Amino acid sequence: MAEVVVSAAQPNGLVAQIQMGVHQFTIDESDVQKQGAPVPGPNDYILSALGACTVVTLQMYAQRKNWPLEKAEVRLSQMVLEATSPLTVNQPHPKRMLITKRLKLTGPLTPEQIKRLEEISSRCPVQKTLEAGVVVQTFLDETLPT
Repeated sequence: MAEVVVSAAQPNGLVAQIQMGVHQFTIDESDVQKQGAPVPGPNDYILSALGACTVVTLQMYAQRKNWPLEKAEVRLSQMVLEATSPLTVNQPHPKRMLITKRLKLTGPLTPEQIKRLEEISSRCPVQKTLEAGVVVQTFLDETLPT
């Protein structure tokens, strides 16, 4: 996996430039509308990564099984859970964010295949990472030029 380098500078400190190997893109948290529509923010990219990983995992599994999955589509949304939500009560490590995935599977699949693909959709690497939790270490890199 390539190193990811992200930078933001004044006067547009709310706009981050991301470099992943030869790929570049921007995340804009300034609430500026581009052509009448809000630009994607960081959480949009998290949902996009989960969605992409989900549909690719489904396609790989279906191909390996030689199942007639023509198209896999997932619609994702997220919301913050209240501390009193039934989804967080009695949990040793309450989760504060709920991501909902709605799958649409196209093709002449049997009910058994559809059920299995639904199960497989939760096994993509990005979902496993999100569900396991992440430890993030932060430190100053004194060797970077200023």
